[in-house]
Amino acid sequence: MTSGLPAPTRRTLLKGAGGLAMALGTLRLLAAETTLPQRVRLDADASALPDIQFDITASLAPARTLSDGGGKVLARMPPRHTVFTTARLNRTPGRCDQQMLIDALATIESSYRYAADGIITFASYGVPYFSKLPGGMTGSLVSSYLPRLLADTRTYALQEAVPGPTDVSPLNPGITKKTFNVPVVIESNDFLLTIRGDNPAYISDVLAWLGGSNSLAGSTVASPPLFGDLATVTSSRAQFVQIGLPRHVAKVTGLAYAAEINPDSPMWMGFLDQQVDGAGPARICTFAGNSAARLTTAKPGDYFDNGAIQHLSHVIEDLAQFYSLPSYFSPGEPYAQRVQYAFRSDPIPSRGRKDQFTDGGGPAYLDNLFLGTNDAADNAQGIDTFRGEHRLGHLSCVQRSSRSAGGTPMHIRMDGPGFDKMDVPGGSRQPKLQFTIFVPTADFFTTLRINQASLDLQDDYGVAPKHNGLERFLTATRRQNYLIPPRRHRAFPLAEFT
Repeated sequence: MTSGLPAPTRRTLLKGAGGLAMALGTLRLLAAETTLPQRVRLDADASALPDIQFDITASLAPARTLSDGGGKVLARMPPRHTVFTTARLNRTPGRCDQQMLIDALATIESSYRYAADGIITFASYGVPYFSKLPGGMTGSLVSSYLPRLLADTRTYALQEAVPGPTDVSPLNPGITKKTFNVPVVIESNDFLLTIRGDNPAYISDVLAWLGGSNSLAGSTVASPPLFGDLATVTSSRAQFVQIGLPRHVAKVTGLAYAAEINPDSPMWMGFLDQQVDGAGPARICTFAGNSAARLTTAKPGDYFDNGAIQHLSHVIEDLAQFYSLPSYFSPGEPYAQRVQYAFRSDPIPSRGRKDQFTDGGGPAYLDNLFLGTNDAADNAQGIDTFRGEHRLGHLSCVQRSSRSAGGTPMHIRMDGPGFDKMDVPGGSRQPKLQFTIFVPTADFFTTLRINQASLDLQDDYGVAPKHNGLERFLTATRRQNYLIPPRRHRAFPLAEFT
């Protein structure tokens, strides 16, 4: 850590922003362990920043090649820390509220450089927000501007999230989880503020300023009247992505499986998740799309052209089960199994080391290979799989529908580890996956999630549930879809017409 900014306390938070405390606690836990990387300098004024809010490649260090025995993998590391702050509106925002948020976001960007080593912000809006506008979702205002599916022009690109096929839900009566059997909740937040940066003290400072500290970047700056009369924070979720940090957090907090987490991994499950070839260009994820794919009626120049759908979910990871050691009753979960759960069985990405458990048991850096949309079906049938078993790997299942006809990924994932008490039975801190993804339509994500579970292939080809990807280790407790507008309309979109 290099910042001397003081950590904010609960006293700095307004009544409407009390929900910021959880993220602040996680940031303080991680502050001493965070290293600040060297980043490329982005020297641009606000008018030159990308209209696609989540297109931040220019603010990151160039991609670099990583290797630890699993091959050479090109990866681009994101900002070290991200906080997702969800909120509900206490009333419908008007033009003055829109200008207030425009000014607040501009103030943050004038106080901290818009870069990974400064502060990057996104603003997104849920179905409840658009339902509050005059006429609601079906009124003339919203219906005139929201993009629709090209495949069904009666359907908006923004639809509310639904439980996934392996989520604990009354809609899935046969689904239970071994350890964290928590039903998923479809949230009803109006908006989501995403705040990113390498330095946790900078993020804490911005959160405290939004919460009413009247201090920003060491100067006295009046806080915006965002939380309180206008809106109330409903949650704040902290995410961290740094090579080796999950292993270190597990060690210092006494998690029993700490020695089994790969010290080279930025993720709890021991595998790199930031491969360059695993994400599409930002434009293909937008409503207007690009020459490779376009899924909505939006055209360049439309109000929401450079917007997209941002799905946010909160996932508890059952790492005690994922990293289980051999015993008299069980062979445990060796690396050769875990790598198939995460990727595929044909070909198995790596068989790992002789010791299948210590330090992960094998390499963390593996390619994000695309072997076609039928790859998961072939694995499910046991065609040329490792030891001939019927398997489903998480990656191969996602790839049933995640790419364009030409093979280009149509999504950008922005997921990473978390470590908090949210939704955990008994209230203990547990490893989390703070998952968010940018996609062209809500329907696209729903299909992606169905294919990730691949219960159809599991049933058709006799795949044992324990050999179906990562599903049994993950409990999604919250889901919601948001529309992330173009940067030029990021502050309470359409409010200027009310």
